[in-house]
Formats: sequence, C-alpha cells, structure tokens
Amino acid sequence: MEIHPTAVVSPRAELAPDVRVGPYAVVEGEVVIRSGCEIGAHAVVKRFTTLGERNRVYEHATLGGEPQDVKFRGEPSRLVVGDDNLIREYVTIHRASGEGEATVVGSRNFLMVGVHVAHNCTLGDDNTLANGAALAGHIQVEDHVFFSSNVGAHQFVRFGRYAMVGGKSKIVQDVLPFFTTDGNPPRVRGLNAIGLRRGGFAPESRAALKRAYQVLFRARLPLASALSALEESGDEHVRHLARFIRAARRGFTREERETAVSTERELLFEVSR
Repeated sequence: MEIHPTAVVSPRAELAPDVRVGPYAVVEGEVVIRSGCEIGAHAVVKRFTTLGERNRVYEHATLGGEPQDVKFRGEPSRLVVGDDNLIREYVTIHRASGEGEATVVGSRNFLMVGVHVAHNCTLGDDNTLANGAALAGHIQVEDHVFFSSNVGAHQFVRFGRYAMVGGKSKIVQDVLPFFTTDGNPPRVRGLNAIGLRRGGFAPESRAALKRAYQVLFRARLPLASALSALEESGDEHVRHLARFIRAARRGFTREERETAVSTERELLFEVSR
C-alpha cells in the first residue's frame, strides 16, 4: 500500500494492499477500496463508498458526498462503483438519498472533468460523460451511452443504450437507445450509426434499427401500432427499443416534425417581410 504522508486515511477504511493514495487526499471511515485503485492528490472518498478494482480517481474529485436533496436527513446510504472506471478532475458523485439506498456506477465508465452524478442515479457499463455533463437525481443510464459536454439531464429521465447526446442538450424526457439526440429543445436526429459500428453491431441489426426509426418517426403510425410492429421484429435490439419506450414514464424525445419546421420558417419569413 502506497499512502502519501500528507494523505488522511481513516483507520476504519478498508484498502487493498496495492491501493495508492496521493498527496492531501482524504479517505473517510466505512470506505472500501479494492485492488488496483489509485486515488489522486486532493481527492476525497467519503464514508459509505465502495470502489471496485482498478479505478483511477483523479485530482480533486469527490466521491460519496451527501445528496443535494431536501428530503435527506443524514440516513445511511451508499455509493457503489464497479471496476476500471476513469474518474477525472473535479468529478462529483453523491451517495443516495433514502436509508439503505445506493447510487450505482458500473464498470469501464469514463467521467471527464467536472461531471456530476447526483443521488440515486444508476449508470451501467462503458458510458462516456464528457466535460461538465450533469445528471440530476434518480437518472438511469444503460450501457455505451455517450454524453457530449455540458449535457444537463432532469431527474428521473432514462438514457437508452448506445444513445449519443449532443453538447449542451437540455434533457427532460427519456433519450431513446441507438439514436442520436441533440439540440434545445432536444430532438432525435437519426441513427447513432458511428456508435453502432464501433460497438460491433452487425449490418443486419443496423439495417433493422434504421427501419425501426422509419416506423417510429416517418410512417405516421399511431404510437401503439408502431410499437406493435417493432415488437414483431426478429432483431433483439429493435425489441429492446420497443420495451424501452413502453417503460417510459416521462415520455421520450422525438424527431422534429418537418411540418412544424416548415411552419416556423414560413412565420419567420412573413415577419421579416
């Protein structure tokens, strides 16, 4: 174990023998840090936090802080982090609100500078959150989601797997899996083609998802009919898309309708005459 002389590590913390703790870092009691982790200078790991293996926590990050929730009364709750995560400078991840509840971050996630993950969020695996992305409480993120810089997300929304979210988007409804969502207000812009290719999706699956996009947004079908069509697909990813939509409680972000765009342009033209 390599602990810098200026670091403060509680004797009630449980650290694996090969953990490294940098200058002026703080590790509070009731913390578990497993093998291969590195805690950077001035980082803080607060009580009730568990880190899996080979996580790297960079300078000035704070993990396991108390939730920013007016209902919080100091009850014991947890932050649980998986393996092989990169948690860059000034990231904040809060533990949950509610006794026995947990904020959960999976494995192989990349949280860039200044990312915030609030109480009771659940992140899956292999997600990338670029600088300044901020997740409010109770958000669910599936796997392989890419957040561009300064995305802001309302509490309780969900992000489907292999979604791509454009920079500075204000997210107030669920973000569909496999698609690119961008703008203010946010709109579905098309298939996340690059992400799917990088993710190893077979050409047949990419084609099936492209057809699903057409059924959802271009066929002018009632939503119930469109979902029934997706559920009959032979492609598991398309069926997952349908399940994701059916589970929505806040609605989901949709494509901008061409008619609405045309009407807006016509109004702007009339005003400018």
